[in-house]
Amino acid sequence: MKIEISKELYSEFKYLHELLKKSSQKDSACNLSFDTPQELIAYALSSIADGSRRPGSWERGMLESMGLVADCPEHFEYRQTYGKPKDE
Repeated sequence: MKIEISKELYSEFKYLHELLKKSSQKDSACNLSFDTPQELIAYALSSIADGSRRPGSWERGMLESMGLVADCPEHFEYRQTYGKPKDE
């Protein structure tokens, strides 16, 4: 799957990556684990997916703040794997 984002949005992720890289150079305790802006974007997307399947996680808190938690019992059940459960 390929996800396209606007040039403006990509430029913000690129700038955020530069800031994180700059910060990690100043502070050895700050470990930048993203070599590229694309890896940072992938991390952000995986955090959203993790929040969707893991109620109570810090990622779910992010989704709650964004209004991305469905008001149905299924979305409040922990799932070990991504995607719709097989039994549905």
